Order: sequence, then C-alpha cells, then structure tokens
Amino acid sequence: MARIARLSDVLINKIAAGEVVERPASVVKELVENSLDAGASTVRVDLSGGGVDRIIVSDDGHGMGRQDATLCLDRHATSKLRELDDLFHIDSMGFRGEAVPAIASVSRFSLHTAEVGADVGTRVTLEGGVDVVVEDAPPRTGTIITVEDLFFNVPARRKFLRRGDTELKHAEEAVVRLALANPDVGFFATHEGNELFSSAACPEDPRERIAAALGPACHPHLFPVEERRLGVSVTGYAASPEFTFPNARGLYTFVNRRFVRDRGLIGTIQRAYQDFLAAGRQPVVVLNIDVDPVAVDVNVHPQKLEVRFSDARGVYEAISAALNRMLRAAPWLGTGADAQAAMGNTPRDAAHYAHAVERFLTRAQEASWGGPLPTTLDAAAPGSGPAPLSGAPGPMAGIPAPLPFANTGMRPPAFGEAQPQLNEAPPPGYFAALRPMGMLGGRFHICEGPGGTLVVLDPHAALERARLTTYLRALDDEKGPPAPSLFGTTLEFPVAVAKSLVEGREALCRLGVDVEPFGGTTVALKTVPPGLEGADARSLLEALARALPPRGATLDAVTLAEAVRVLACHAARKANTVPLSDAQLRALLGELDRADFHPPCSHGTVVVLEMPLLELERRAR
Repeated sequence: MARIARLSDVLINKIAAGEVVERPASVVKELVENSLDAGASTVRVDLSGGGVDRIIVSDDGHGMGRQDATLCLDRHATSKLRELDDLFHIDSMGFRGEAVPAIASVSRFSLHTAEVGADVGTRVTLEGGVDVVVEDAPPRTGTIITVEDLFFNVPARRKFLRRGDTELKHAEEAVVRLALANPDVGFFATHEGNELFSSAACPEDPRERIAAALGPACHPHLFPVEERRLGVSVTGYAASPEFTFPNARGLYTFVNRRFVRDRGLIGTIQRAYQDFLAAGRQPVVVLNIDVDPVAVDVNVHPQKLEVRFSDARGVYEAISAALNRMLRAAPWLGTGADAQAAMGNTPRDAAHYAHAVERFLTRAQEASWGGPLPTTLDAAAPGSGPAPLSGAPGPMAGIPAPLPFANTGMRPPAFGEAQPQLNEAPPPGYFAALRPMGMLGGRFHICEGPGGTLVVLDPHAALERARLTTYLRALDDEKGPPAPSLFGTTLEFPVAVAKSLVEGREALCRLGVDVEPFGGTTVALKTVPPGLEGADARSLLEALARALPPRGATLDAVTLAEAVRVLACHAARKANTVPLSDAQLRALLGELDRADFHPPCSHGTVVVLEMPLLELERRAR
C-alpha cells in the first residue's frame, strides 16, 4: 500500500492559508491589492470585531464575469501570469493566485461582482472552502468580498490571534500602507461604523495622503525628494528634522508601489538623517522606488514584504542622493544660499540646529531676544529666538494647565497631530544628559544640553515635579505612603481651618500627614511626608485645609490631586532659598528622567529656556 497520497484541495488551501493568512490584516492586504489590480478608483474596508468577525472589501474596479468569479477560488488560478517569463516581469500586486482560495478555506466567504455593462452580476458563497453556491446578483460594477468568522474551522489558529484592538491596529496599518502607495485611489476604512481612515484620491498633492496617515501636523514639514538614475527612480516626501517620531513608524518604503520592509532601505534613510536628528528620534519619510520589474524579485517572501534587487547598491545610492540633496538644502529654512548659510557648513552645525528646533523652535512668529516670547511649541520658528517651553501663559508659569479640551468633550490631539512639548513629555534620558555649569541670578541653573544647547532650569519647578511624582506614586502603592518624618509642632488656626483639618484627618493620613486636635482650635502636627521636613507648617496646613476633598468623598489620586500638588509645591520651596549643590542637582536630574510629566502641578515649567549653539552664534555675528 502506497504511503504517499495526494492532498485534497481543501487541505492544500488551509496549508497555504498558514502562510498567506496570518491575521485579519493579511486578509485586508490581499483583498485590497486585488482591488487595486482591478483598476479601482475607490476602495472601502469595513471591519467588525477587529476584523476577526467580519471584513468587507468593496471596490469600483472592472469586476468579474461568472466564469472568473468561480475560477478565482481555485488555487493558482490568476489573471496576472501566463508564461514562465511573466514571473520575471511582475507589475501587479498579486500574482500567485493563492490568496482568495486560502482566505475562503478558513472563513465564511462570499463574493459579489459584475463587469461594466453586465445585465446580471454573480454571487459566490462558501464556508471553509466547500459547499460552493453560485447565483445571480444585482449587476453592481466592481467587487464586494465579505469574509466572516475568520479561522472558525481552524480553532488552533484562531486562539493565537491577539486582542481585537491589537488586530484592528494591524488591519488599519495594512490600509495605511496601501493608501500611501496609491494616492490616486480613494481609501476609506471603518470599524463597526467608526471611521478609521478616510482620504479621497489626491494625486496632485500626495502630502494630503501622508497627513491623513500620520497626522495633519506633518503636512507643512514635508518636502519632495527625487532622484532618477539609469534603471532607478526615487520619488516621495521626507519631513524636515523639525518633525520626527521616537520610533520608525513614520518610515515607509515602496518598491513599484509594493510596501516592503528592507533593512538596507531603512538603514540608508537613517544614515542620511544621522547628522540632523537628536538621539532617539526617527525621521518621517515616504519613498517610492520604481525599478524595472526584471531588476527586482518580489517572490522571496510569502507575504511579499521583502524583495531582492539585482543592483541593491545602485538603489541605496539613489535614495541617499535624493535625501541628502533635500537635507543639505534645508528647504524648511528657505532656499538657495540663505538656506545653506542658515544651516551651517558642517553636519555638527546642522545637528545643533535640528536638535533644538526638533522640540522647541518650530514654526513660530518672529520674536526678538527682548520682545514677547511665544508660549507654545507651534509658536516658535527657526531663528526666532528663545521660547519658553510650556503651554501655560508666560515664560515663568507652571507646567501647562489641564488642556483646554479636558472638560469640553473634545478629544486631545491624536499621536502625530501635535508634537509634545518638553515640559509635558521630555525625551528619555534628557535631564541626565545635562551638564550643570552654574547659577543665574541666584535662582536658575544653567546647563549644557545635548548637541551644545544652552538649557535654563527652574530648580523649584524641577523639585516640585519630582516630589509630585513621588507623592502620587505613594498614593497608588498598596503598601501606603512611605515612612513619614517626625515633625512635632502645635498651631492655632481659625475655626474653619481647624475644623477642616480635623474632619479631613483620614485624607491627610492617606497623604502621610498626621494631625490631631489639641484643644480648642489648636492642632498638633506630628508627621509629614519625606521631603517636607523644615517646611512652614502653618502655611502648609492652611493650604491643605483648602485643598482637601469634601467630607465623605472617595479618597483616591483624583480627589486628592489638589492636596498632593500642595505637598509638592511646599516641598520644593527650599529650592528658592538654598541653592542646590552639584550633587543634589545631579540627583534631581536623575529623578526628573523617572518623573511623570503628565499630571499638572503648580509650577511645572522645569525647562525655562533652551537655546541652540547655532542660534547663539547667529546672534554673535
């Protein structure tokens, strides 16, 4: 008896699904690519349950007749290859004829399609790749494919899927990649009725598509890049060093409109930017690399995410030349000789400039050294002078007050729609990298920052931010606040203050403050949290009496937030009278790198000013 048997078509398709259909995002990618190959001008993707429950991809392409509609469900049935030589001249997104049958074999699948001018359309339905039903349907031009209950018949595969929101993010990213590669096609994606991505066709200005994908804040920072060499064409857009991300989520490379993850391409882009970006930042670049299909092999990865160039070095050199031309010209500063002069003559000058501009001096109105200063990141422009680094009014105000949309029902800017300010979200390791140089006016600490920048710190705000983080984390700690420090003093207060303190003893205890009634309106203060030793007890308790939550309120980080801000502010007052030693300052800078900069506090503008060396050199001319 023969040991070798031919596998059934159903089993073959399920095996293929293991390579082609990794998750809902894979289904979205394969079906949308088929829509693009069909000449669609608009593609819509509707998802439910993160794409696991349902995926609907509809297009207005040329559609299919009945014969093609049924044949496309057969493995290796494709309209894109005929001869062996065609495999070396691939100019379509799909070509293997594996995706549709593989998807159908692991889902409840239906296809509704019709050719232009057809009197009747075709609907094909099947479950798990079997029980095919073909019937007439309305002659809707284009194709609609519905995929439901993905992996319903392969439970071992389904249990390895991530949570719905994680799968949804991958599916959304699949749409974004295809949309960036095809700005001449309209893309619309929803999830259970909620819009995920929406962008009409924009062939005249592809920057609109990039802004739709990465946030509108990037649009004014995008500049065209282009390099054409024998057999290689590099086009696209790259953001100036003013607009970056902390990771590589803004790097997109396409080869003949196919998204690829090629280490060589990404490395070439990163090397082009290395002299212009601060440490830990990544550029935003969307590049299309067009090469002769003969010169690239797209059949080296099951999901076609990798390619192999016949002349990889030539491709990398073309990309490098395109990006270097844009970066050296510094078009965000102007054009021609002025741009070159503003940028400096060496990469080091460019790095000084970009490092500062990255976080502080982007896109502002003109401001002189002694004139009114902009108060937000987006209000500062290259060459406009120093800018206070806070959203609060005035250069010496506290860390930005709660955002104006906090109580209005409006959402905060999404990631990529606004660059974070340093006093709200400092980059990792920023404060530990500062080198203290001295004091200014007996109050401010002067430091040298990365890239040769001049940084001015407010020690009161710095210490307050560090203590605020400590006290808030103590509230969240199930072990309770850290061991309090003995204080020992009695104070007499007005009746209202004494009553508030006595009635709020439980809340004060949660904060690490122990008070007891001492007869009449006198209160004994026994302990305070670490860092408040030597604080003005009267001023502290009076401020706490005003900040305590109403009697009977739930005692948590929300209701006690105002009281915690009082503790932090009073713990930092010593910095106003006794300058920090060099060792104390370095320890404090280390605490700031571990601090949480999101909760507001009374005086939060830790970095009062940062000025790049290049800007100082300009003013010295």
